[in-house]
Amino acid sequence: MWALIKDNKIEEIIRFPKTMIIDDVTHSRKIFTAWTAAEKKAVGILPVTPGTKLDDKYYISNNETYAIASDGNSVVGTITKAKNKSLTDTNEVNEDGSKLLDEKGNQVVTPGLRTIAKQKADTTAHGMLSKFSWLIERKITADVAIPSEITDFMKSVRDAHKSICDEIDACNSITKFIAAHTDEYNEDNTLKTIAKVNDWPDDYDIKSYYR
Repeated sequence: MWALIKDNKIEEIIRFPKTMIIDDVTHSRKIFTAWTAAEKKAVGILPVTPGTKLDDKYYISNNETYAIASDGNSVVGTITKAKNKSLTDTNEVNEDGSKLLDEKGNQVVTPGLRTIAKQKADTTAHGMLSKFSWLIERKITADVAIPSEITDFMKSVRDAHKSICDEIDACNSITKFIAAHTDEYNEDNTLKTIAKVNDWPDDYDIKSYYR
């Protein structure tokens, strides 16, 4: 990415090589790859260092802004936070402030981060438990006992699901919400502490029962 500079101001951000007309001279798109940095600078083209993107799982960002670096050799992008994403559900409204309703007359609701996280926990728990549904069907239809290691595991999944949802509900700030979703690593990049919302039972010993 590059910027076209005129009179010490950014006139255009160039995201892809293209033919350029600069001071009535037409330049092929090849100048972006064939010319040196000094040659491009001579006609007013500087490289752009993009701003660091914010984590869009948690934040809504402002549009990126650009400024010429202090040494005049590049342009630097900056991305700032507009606001945190809402932890709670939002009842949407029309421009006049009235309730926004769907085609059946129900309030349109945008799920907040906590609701989305709990829905993910529901999906994870269901996926872990559904692998053993055949054992439950076999118990009902043929009265074959479900192995105790499976009933113990299924209970541990339900307990973990409740613990995770309780943890999510307890997050009353974006900082706490992010912390609950963040694994902790040792200096050698090995896992030290698993994020609280990812702390599900280990299924290593019961995988042979998967169907």
